[in-house]
Amino acid sequence: MSRVGKNEIVVPGSVSWSQSGQVLSFKGKMGAEDYSLPESITLEKTEKGFKLTPTNSTMAVRTLWGTTQRNLSNIIKGLENGFTVNIELVGVGYRASVAGSTLTMQLGFSHDVIYDIPSGITIKCEKPTSIAITGASKQKVGQIAAVLRNHRPPEPYKGKGMIRQNEFVVRKEGKKK
Repeated sequence: MSRVGKNEIVVPGSVSWSQSGQVLSFKGKMGAEDYSLPESITLEKTEKGFKLTPTNSTMAVRTLWGTTQRNLSNIIKGLENGFTVNIELVGVGYRASVAGSTLTMQLGFSHDVIYDIPSGITIKCEKPTSIAITGASKQKVGQIAAVLRNHRPPEPYKGKGMIRQNEFVVRKEGKKK
């Protein structure tokens, strides 16, 4: 069993936080975010940050303890540095461009795929075949990357599609004559 919840969460100087009841509020250079602690988790302030402790030792509370610790540390990392997911477009004629708050992708369909960029997220296309999604929330950035990738997932025979950075596409051998 993981014991992630025992680790202290260190809050850097660039992130400020406050507690009112079970709600924690964080502010950093990438934005602001709130998190409501579960009733079964208590918070203790330390010199560097804070530490979480469960109220009892049941299995459900212990799993929630570790999840809460990771969620809070991801909020702090996101507000300090942000999270980035890079997607590479592989295929003839596949390209993307950003105009204002709209991402337009040409993915081999008869029409362009248009995606409205939500607030708090920035999408950049340095090259026409690469998309960089950046934001303070790890969950939002990953969800947007998954939604975009769903339009053209990588296929195993030619390796075409939208491929996340450091993703390994298992290639299959085609028909033999």
